Amino acid sequence: MTTRTETDALLPDIPSVESTFRDVNDVSLHTVAAGDPNDSLVVLLHGFPEFWYEWHDYIEPFVEAGYRVLVPDQRGYNHSEKPAGIRPYRITELSGDIIGLIATENRDTAHVVGHDWGAAVAWDLALRRPDTVDRLGIINVPHPMVFEEHLRSNLTQMRKSWYMFFFQVPRVPEWYVRRDDYEFMVTAMRQEARSEAFNETDFKRYRRAWAQDGAITAMLNWYRALFRHGEEPPRERVTAPTCVVWGENDQALVPEMAPQSLDYCDEGTLEQISEATHWIPHEYPDRVANLLLTHLGS
Repeated sequence: MTTRTETDALLPDIPSVESTFRDVNDVSLHTVAAGDPNDSLVVLLHGFPEFWYEWHDYIEPFVEAGYRVLVPDQRGYNHSEKPAGIRPYRITELSGDIIGLIATENRDTAHVVGHDWGAAVAWDLALRRPDTVDRLGIINVPHPMVFEEHLRSNLTQMRKSWYMFFFQVPRVPEWYVRRDDYEFMVTAMRQEARSEAFNETDFKRYRRAWAQDGAITAMLNWYRALFRHGEEPPRERVTAPTCVVWGENDQALVPEMAPQSLDYCDEGTLEQISEATHWIPHEYPDRVANLLLTHLGS
């Protein structure tokens, strides 16, 4: 592990916080770490099109609650390594990265929390390697079996997922996403979310992360790998105690998938926020943090 003192976004003002690089699963992941190394471990996983900074408001309250926190740039994002091609972004590789990340703390298990694609990785980890997940926190992404069924049979969900099909086209999505200073992604985040969820400083940091060499293609390759190299987990049921937090005004996902996901959990709870959108971690950080901390401590 190497320590880095500079990053593209301001680190939280916590004495223990550091920006590090960790070699896991044949890639180097830039990871923000904070908290006492002896405390219970929590891994926070960002979604598309974000990076570790999605969780910057959560690091301090988690550390103050007595947790050791790891927040990686997942493979292909921001300062983490960006392997060439599509196959390196298969879901087994993505969840394998988190197994390796947990191991860098000399641990066998951790609490795992994810939003958007980070939640998809968290689901897969809990299904593929249940021995590594203590408690699971999921934000606005359904259980993979539920999503697969709706993507196949629910016309509303098919329409909402149009961008996933568009991203399968070679090269054109890269051009489209980059045009007008990444307006596609800025608009998706700013117009859909609560007005105070993002500010111009946030988007300056996001644009800098998106501009990293190879980042846009790597980020899109997550979607391409999902369609071209889909890998079913070895089981359908989640044994780790699971809390699903769901913004009911999610523009990309139909709300009925949230309660249906609990049908696949041995022990699951659903916390729905009617006024929230897909960007709920930014819209209601205090509320979401309290829900997650309550779940992890229960």
